[in-house]
Amino acid sequence: MVVLNYFYSFTSGLLCFLLIMLFVAFFILAERKVLGYIQIRKGPNKVGVVGLLQSFADLLKLIIKFKFQFYQVRTWLGWWGVLLLVFLSCSYCVVFSVVYGGMFDSNIMLWFLVLTSLTGYCLISVGWGSYNKFALMSSIRSAFGSVTFEACFMCILILFCIVLGSYSLFGFFFESWGFVVLLPLCYFFWVVGVLCECNRTPLDYAEAESELVSGLNTEYCSVPFTCLFACEYLIMLIFSWVTSVLFFGGHLVLLFTMFHVFFLVWCRGTLPRVRYDFFVKFMWEWVLLVLILYFFVVL
Repeated sequence: MVVLNYFYSFTSGLLCFLLIMLFVAFFILAERKVLGYIQIRKGPNKVGVVGLLQSFADLLKLIIKFKFQFYQVRTWLGWWGVLLLVFLSCSYCVVFSVVYGGMFDSNIMLWFLVLTSLTGYCLISVGWGSYNKFALMSSIRSAFGSVTFEACFMCILILFCIVLGSYSLFGFFFESWGFVVLLPLCYFFWVVGVLCECNRTPLDYAEAESELVSGLNTEYCSVPFTCLFACEYLIMLIFSWVTSVLFFGGHLVLLFTMFHVFFLVWCRGTLPRVRYDFFVKFMWEWVLLVLILYFFVVL
């Protein structure tokens, strides 16, 4: 029976991963379309009907690219970071499948916090192992940034779970607690943390094109770059879903997930980048102070 449960968890997680990756392909196309209209241009519209096959053409182009492995070969640390990020994305899909598969886990949100803590190790490994000073600076900034917003994530999740009385996601999914109304500042802080976790403007410190060329992606191409690029969008979708479940409940989770996904795209097309020291100072001096006050009020 235990073996069957593990097999069911594995197959359901794999199926969710494949379906989410298919959605990611069209999500990338939709983002490019939205950014095009924001900048008063059409966006991709040549490959397939109105450009629907553009993402698949880009995937094929990236896969068939060739890199000379003996010229400044990437260290084992860089490959380890890519594989760890793929494993992290698959683990997020397992969390997604556990909820929709009906399997009850009273500590699922604690596992979610463990997964978010691995992101910093992924980024610092990818940047440090690529023989590029811009990627190294990106990995250092992203590592410290991950510690910053993980503290915010941890405080908000523990606060919500204390109110709910459990670390399970089912209480949020099947009942609308309306935390976005009860604790609006927590929703704002959470969204700021999601922007930094997903490397999205105005907090894309790991991939700041105007400052660090392309950040930690600078020396990557072919399959490793495809993994880094696709996993970033997958994590963005998962965090949009978790945000919808935590703050709005599970009744209209699909609608609010699409809203948060569109919000992340809109931020990239409109908002300017915030200075790194301003972001760190804001998170450590103000956000943690407000969250600690919330703890005293709740307890």
